Amino acid sequence: MNAINTAELRSTLRASHAALCEQEPKLRLRDIARRLNASEAELVAAGCGVDSVALAGTPQELFRDLPGFGRVMVLTRNDWCVHERHGEYEKVEAEKAIGLVLGSDIDLRMFFNYWQFAYAVTEGGGDSGKDVRRSIQFFAADGEAVHKVYLTSQSNTDYWDRYLETHKAAETTLPAVVPYPPESAARHAAAPAALRSAWLALTDTHGFFPMLRKFDIQRLGALEAVGPDLAQQVASDAVQTMLNSAAAQELPIMCFVGSRGMVQIHSGPVRKLMRTGPWFNVLDPDFNLHLNTTAVASSWVVNKPTSDGWVTSLELYSETGELIVQFFGVRKPGIPEDRAWRALLESLCSTPLAGQSA
Repeated sequence: MNAINTAELRSTLRASHAALCEQEPKLRLRDIARRLNASEAELVAAGCGVDSVALAGTPQELFRDLPGFGRVMVLTRNDWCVHERHGEYEKVEAEKAIGLVLGSDIDLRMFFNYWQFAYAVTEGGGDSGKDVRRSIQFFAADGEAVHKVYLTSQSNTDYWDRYLETHKAAETTLPAVVPYPPESAARHAAAPAALRSAWLALTDTHGFFPMLRKFDIQRLGALEAVGPDLAQQVASDAVQTMLNSAAAQELPIMCFVGSRGMVQIHSGPVRKLMRTGPWFNVLDPDFNLHLNTTAVASSWVVNKPTSDGWVTSLELYSETGELIVQFFGVRKPGIPEDRAWRALLESLCSTPLAGQSA
């Protein structure tokens, strides 16, 4: 792509973005990108409503320097659910293709092979320079957002210039986005009995993904095949019932939300719950969750054996069979699942789960 075409495309995207925003000023950039048949990364790079600086270097290098910002708000989302968590990056492992953050507040699993583009983004402020919002934003090869890091009033804002001095690219060009191929794993199990046997032989929840790969089956297809004692579809309002009950009991939970290259985890209680139209929200000081419940096509209580006993989760899926969000009880390796959490999920089920006491 030559410089003239880049300039022309940037100008076209900005004009289209401005026209759409004038008609529908409350649209989010992710939704604007869909409406314009573009990607969010392209709009960010083109400066559509923001100022952006492209960042150079490997995603691991860019990520390892994030702790310098101190306390931040991190955001990971998919089309149906947004997960926001305040805290600091602690215990960062970002050397290889898979990375970890294991802090008390920010808990992440990074899959860096999908991280392709990164930008330092400035929004708002106007001529006065007040109310500026700064963020570091990472995108996959298809231009979809992977992870965003927002500076807050508690962040080390002086570090912003140093971070850019270290990582700023020579120029900010429009990214050459490439769509990912559709899911190739089977939607339905070819050998459900063998799949069930493998499921029952699990000793760790981390063995679940290798099991899916071995049987070349999509996650939802596995749930549908193994039997209701292991994976049971529950009522469409199960997530709201669960969150309300967890809040009332002050029961700590784990909430997992993933993009293509990231899984972001909250561990702790939830307290302030609120519905706004189709969105059911957790609005706590350090944790916000925004879940579009109208996009939930099926809800499942999932039951896995481990060396520490049964581990139970609530999982929500979209119409296309994609995982939206997972909920577990707070648990550490070597410690059995919280009985109150187990009882809460059993109460959502119409038939007993494996290992359920009479």
